[in-house]
Amino acid sequence: MVLVAEAWPDGPDTGSSPQASALVRPGADAAERAAEAALRPRNLAEFVGQRVVCDQLSLVLDAARARGRAPDHVLLAGPPGLGKTTLAMIVAAELGASLRVTSGPAIQHAGDLAAVLSSLDEGEVLFIDEIHRLARAAEELLYVAMEDFRVDVVVGKGAGASAIPLALPPFTVVGATTRSGLLPAPLRDRFGFTAHLDFYDVGELVRVLVRSAGLLGVQLADDAAAEIASRSRGTPRIANRLLRRVRDWAQVRGDGTCSLTAARAALEVYEVDVRGLDRLDRAVLDALCRRFAGGPVGLTTLAVSVGEEPETVETVAEPFLVREGFIARTPRGRVATAEAWTHLGMVPPAATGTLFE
Repeated sequence: MVLVAEAWPDGPDTGSSPQASALVRPGADAAERAAEAALRPRNLAEFVGQRVVCDQLSLVLDAARARGRAPDHVLLAGPPGLGKTTLAMIVAAELGASLRVTSGPAIQHAGDLAAVLSSLDEGEVLFIDEIHRLARAAEELLYVAMEDFRVDVVVGKGAGASAIPLALPPFTVVGATTRSGLLPAPLRDRFGFTAHLDFYDVGELVRVLVRSAGLLGVQLADDAAAEIASRSRGTPRIANRLLRRVRDWAQVRGDGTCSLTAARAALEVYEVDVRGLDRLDRAVLDALCRRFAGGPVGLTTLAVSVGEEPETVETVAEPFLVREGFIARTPRGRVATAEAWTHLGMVPPAATGTLFE
């Protein structure tokens, strides 16, 4: 087991540092990691969208700086790609503190977490990604550390074991989770500030794309930015990824300018349609409408029909399809709405409305 716990020795640089690059999704190549790291905002003023969250977080950080103390622990919840990791990096940058990074799956034992906590410096920010996946023993250790700034080190085994309390300097935990409902109440209550990140609207994504295009040195037309934003599923990470793919198309098959024509052609090559649906999304809708007559159909059966794991369909495709009104979850299974039939160019059956009863 490898514990990911990296600090910024030269301060919280949120640019293209190796540490910032390491925060990007596993499996991305070096160029993708560097590109994503370079596009991350460095402070709250540069952060686009989530204005309510940013205003609340700014107040928490300003008050802590005025008191000369570490701010309350921060919990960031929301779907992937909305900026939780970026906000954690900004918290450290705004405080002028270093950032220690780890993740819930990396901490399998209480001793792993104790090693990280005991090495923290005063005022340091500890970022725990996917915090809902912490092992139970580590959760219980974290309760005491967050509330009383101490860890109990167990020495010995069996009847002769004893716990030695070890004092910790004040620090701030920033937890990120995509499934806040899985967090146990005692852990959730330890966070003094909890924020839920919402999906972005098209206007906010256009601002994200304009900023990213400037950093990448890309000539991006206004109508092209709006086209990309409308297909980005309300998610800045997806918008930036599509921008890079449009840039690639413009360089190889176009004149180097990301025009509306280039944007539409590139998104067609990468199978992203006008509503933001990709290959998997359309496969799910097609199977639901054509093979199962609109449903209802169980998740496992639906996943097998498209050649994917049930968890993939449930966590990757289904949330967006439900949010956009293409499918609905009923006690009897998944059903296609009239919107799904229309999007596939098919006439919805007259009985579609009765499927939700």
